[in-house]
Amino acid sequence: MSWIGRRYDTGEWVRVTAEDGFIQAISPAQPADEARAGETWLSPGWIDLQVNGFAGFDLNGDVTSEHDVAEVTLALFRHGVTTYCPTVITGSFARMDQAFRAIHKACENNKLIADAIAGIHIEGPYLSAEDGPRGAHDKVYIRDPDTAEFAAWQRSAGGRIVLCTVAPEREGSELFIKQISASGDVKVSIGHTMANTEQLRTAVEAGATLSTHLGNGAHPVMARHPNYIWDQLAEDGLYAMFIADGHHLSASVLKSMIRAKCDRFILVSDSVRFGGMPPGRYRSMIGQEVELLSNGRLQTAADPRILAGSAQALDHGVETAIRLAGISLREAIDAVTRRPAEAMGWPSLGKLAVGARANLTLFAMDSSGSIQVQQTVVGGEPVWSKGDHRLQAENGRQP
Repeated sequence: MSWIGRRYDTGEWVRVTAEDGFIQAISPAQPADEARAGETWLSPGWIDLQVNGFAGFDLNGDVTSEHDVAEVTLALFRHGVTTYCPTVITGSFARMDQAFRAIHKACENNKLIADAIAGIHIEGPYLSAEDGPRGAHDKVYIRDPDTAEFAAWQRSAGGRIVLCTVAPEREGSELFIKQISASGDVKVSIGHTMANTEQLRTAVEAGATLSTHLGNGAHPVMARHPNYIWDQLAEDGLYAMFIADGHHLSASVLKSMIRAKCDRFILVSDSVRFGGMPPGRYRSMIGQEVELLSNGRLQTAADPRILAGSAQALDHGVETAIRLAGISLREAIDAVTRRPAEAMGWPSLGKLAVGARANLTLFAMDSSGSIQVQQTVVGGEPVWSKGDHRLQAENGRQP
C-alpha cells in the first residue's frame, strides 16, 4: 500500500510505500490538483506516553477489562495516535495488578492492540504524599518504592511495563531507580515530586531520564527559586513531558518551558475517560469527584486548582502547542513522534524512513490552525479513515 502527502518536516510531497508492516520506499510525488488543495500532511504515527483512558472508557476503574483497553485504542486512532502507553495510576496492589493483567491479556488476544500499545506506564504509587505534588492521586495508597512489588506487577503485565514515574524523595528511590532501569527496558520518569536539587540530581545519576507532565503535580505556591520545576528544566539529562491542553500550562509557561528544553520536550495528553463527555461532575479513581467544565478543563471538585488529568486527545495538544507556544508544525510533530521514540529507545518508531515501522498519521490543518486527522495507519494498514464507515465497523466501532 502507499500514501501521498506533504512531509511534515520538509513540506515536500512524497509517496510512502509499505510492505509487511514497514516502510519500503519514500519517493517524490506529484499530487493531483484536488489533492494539493486539500493540503494533506503526512507524518510518522503519533505517540502518546500517558493515557489513563478516553471516550468514556477507563484504564483505572475498579475493574479494567479487555473491552476498556480495546475501546480506548480505537478511540485514539480517531485522533491520529498509532502508539501509546496505557497509564496505570496509584491504587492498591490488587487494583493495579488486575489492570496490568487486563492490558497484557488484551494485547495477547488482539494483534492490533498489541501493535498500538508499546508498553505500560506506571504513574504511582511511589509519589509524594504532599498536597499539591500528589495531584489527584489517592493519598491512602501512596507508598515508598518496592522492587518486589514492581517485579510482581511486571510479571502480571507480561513484561510490558516500560515507564515508571517516581518521586525521588521517597525512601529507597535511588536504589529502586537503579534496579528497574539497569536493563534499559524500563525508563524512569520524575514526577509528582517535591524533591530538592540534590535528590533530583541523584535520581538522574541513578538512571531517571524523563519528567512526567512537568509543571503539574506541584504546589500551587512555591519558592521562586530554587525549586523542583526549575531544576528539572535545567537538567539536560531529562526529557520533559508537557500537557499542552490549554489548561495544565498557560501560554507563557508552556512557551518558556519549551524554549528551556529546546529539542528535549515531548507532548502527552494525560487523557482520562471523560474526554469527549459532556460537562458535569463525575466520580473517578483520579481525584475521587471531578468536574468537567464546558471549556474542557477537568478539575477536582474539592479543589478547583488541582487538575485531574486531561479531557483532550493528543491532536488537540499538537495544535494548542503551536498556537500557544508559537512553535512550528515540525517542532510540534517531532514532540509526538521522533522525541518520544528516542526517549523510550524505540528505533523503529517516530520517523519517516525506509525500514521504519509503517505507522503513519495523515492530517489536514486549516488557516485557523485547527488539525483534522484524515487517516491513521498502523503497521501499514489503515485503522481509521475519516468518513470510512466500513473501516470503522471492521474495527468494531459504530460509524
